[in-house]
Amino acid sequence: MASILRSWVDKGRIEKIVNRCPVQEGVDEVVGEIINDVRRRGDKAILKWTRKFDGVSLKACQLRVSEEEIREAADKLDKQLIKVFNSVRRNITKFHKRELRKSWMSARDGLLLGQSYLPIERVGIYVPTALVSTLLMTATVAQVAGVKGIVVSTPPGRDGSINPYLLGAVSLLGLNEVYRVGGAQAISALAFGTETIPKVQKIIGPGNRYVISAKRQLFGQIGIEMLPGPSEVVVLADGSSQVSFIISDLKAQAEHVEGISVLLTTSMSLAKKVEKEARDSYIIVTKTIEEAIRLINRIAPEHLEIMVRRPEKILKKITSAGTIFIGPWTPTAVGDYIAGPSHILPTGGTAKFSSGLGVDDFRRRSNIISYSSEQLKKVAEAVTRLAEVEGMGAHANSIRVRMGKKE
Repeated sequence: MASILRSWVDKGRIEKIVNRCPVQEGVDEVVGEIINDVRRRGDKAILKWTRKFDGVSLKACQLRVSEEEIREAADKLDKQLIKVFNSVRRNITKFHKRELRKSWMSARDGLLLGQSYLPIERVGIYVPTALVSTLLMTATVAQVAGVKGIVVSTPPGRDGSINPYLLGAVSLLGLNEVYRVGGAQAISALAFGTETIPKVQKIIGPGNRYVISAKRQLFGQIGIEMLPGPSEVVVLADGSSQVSFIISDLKAQAEHVEGISVLLTTSMSLAKKVEKEARDSYIIVTKTIEEAIRLINRIAPEHLEIMVRRPEKILKKITSAGTIFIGPWTPTAVGDYIAGPSHILPTGGTAKFSSGLGVDDFRRRSNIISYSSEQLKKVAEAVTRLAEVEGMGAHANSIRVRMGKKE
């Protein structure tokens, strides 16, 4: 994997990176069984699959984390960590408030048009074990959007406990509904509701291949924001780049399960230096920076780090990336933890057509239309004609009736 790929020679291997897809053999079948079981048997199915996958036996009354347990975890947080959590929350809030769009109305001469923006009433936040940053990067955005009902679901440890730092963050966010359920069974429970876990309207958050398969299979039954798969980073560098920075960022990505890290460079010298240290990464050498840019837009990475001279020239040419990190002092880690934009981002090349988590993922938009009789007269002929072209006679008649014409 760490061998250097040359764009003019290793086209087949590079295409596999561009068209990457996580292995799903057998996963969809297992997840389908879990979904059907939870749909039919509710809590009993949740407890069964929790025993099987998490190795912990729970009772239905233990699925919801008590408010006392949440308070105790909050009380144990040290002052410095509380300060960090609050700082992150402020940054996320400040950034995503800029996305808020107001409802609007435009009325003139008997014609009213507008749009109404309202928050989703109840959302489920799925948090993989111990990922406090994921809770902050999802629930905070939901709160900015105005969501009142925020439910958190996370896998229990072998002893049935939930990470205390996660529960402490839950308390700081003012949340109190947390369930110790993970995997596909958690997604299914949130989608259908069980005796203990009320149904939600949309599910947000990353997870393993079982979680992603469940979200994909349940899409339509419930709202899904995206299908975030294995985390990924592409680093674009030239001969001026600091080698130690590049290596550290590629290695950081390797901490993620099935994470993908790629170095793109025009410098063979740089590639050879990185090859010695970053053995879990792909290293691709291109003949020109323009060729590297084209490849980036085809890969459409979750994270893109630009470490070249004059990065502003590159930025204007990037069309597909989840978040773009500019300059040597902006590692992916600052986006993962503190910068402000949510770190829930499109992966697997889906940045070509989708965006990172934002306020709109937690809101519904309704269009508003009102015509006076005079305004309807102005468009009656056009509407009737279009309806007739489509063979929709009743549609056409709904206009004629208002114009005082017989069927």
